[in-house]
Amino acid sequence: MAEAGERRIGVAMDFSASSKKALRWAVDNLLRKGDTIVLLHIRHHGRDEAKNTLWSRSGSPLIPLAELMEQAVRQRYDIPSDDEVFDMLNAVSREKELGVVLKMYWGDPREKVCEAVSELQLESLVMGSRGLGQIQRILLGSVTNYVLSNASCPVTVVKAK
Repeated sequence: MAEAGERRIGVAMDFSASSKKALRWAVDNLLRKGDTIVLLHIRHHGRDEAKNTLWSRSGSPLIPLAELMEQAVRQRYDIPSDDEVFDMLNAVSREKELGVVLKMYWGDPREKVCEAVSELQLESLVMGSRGLGQIQRILLGSVTNYVLSNASCPVTVVKAK
């Protein structure tokens, strides 16, 4: 799938402060010339589900950065128009000669992130941590804990604080 020297690095991106910090960490510490960064964006079931039935199981097609820069594409996939994220991606894609794609999934973020790691053959995954306390993690469940235990690639967790 990937040519020699090419790596696919995933970043779980929900456009929260912690996922932006994880993206920045990946850019500064992990990504190198020729890599492809794959942003994984997961939406819970129910929201615009009828509109996305075609991709409800397999996720959307890979959406390249050039298309993500178009407002109409972001609206169609219900991707937040976050200038901070897209400006950063635009700059680093040129500076480091990176490929940048986004893949949308619908469903349980814990399961979908792990499925994406396998399906997309990611070499590594970077994700943020919301910094929940121990009680909150137990009650709410932690996407991070689940992915750390179940992903088929190395996972780097960037703490929120």
